[in-house]
Amino acid sequence: MKICIPVEENKGLESAPFGHFGSAPMFLVCDLEKNELTPLDNGDLGHEHGKCQPMKALSGNVVDAVIVGGIGQGAIIKLGEMGIKVYRAKGETIKENLELFKEGKLEEFASNHSCNHDDCGHH
Repeated sequence: MKICIPVEENKGLESAPFGHFGSAPMFLVCDLEKNELTPLDNGDLGHEHGKCQPMKALSGNVVDAVIVGGIGQGAIIKLGEMGIKVYRAKGETIKENLELFKEGKLEEFASNHSCNHDDCGHH
């Protein structure tokens, strides 16, 4: 299973999840089977608000899930259409969030979630 976590800077497993998917400077893709962490630049960083293209952002890399502080409804829907589940980050680091994910303790974003800047870390 591959999990994508948006980050501001690559500090490996100690990286903090970024507050919003579309405006994250980079992503770290965690391959749980191989125990590998791969950095990806956000290929869609300059998109207009509400027009995030997740596959462009991920440079075509296929992942199974995303863990993020905040995300817009359009991106959730587009990711969902590709079979990618989106979870709300709870831990301070990638390592903490992966543990919470493995324990089934991360909440999945609803497809009707809207990022209104009050209840998420959207920058």
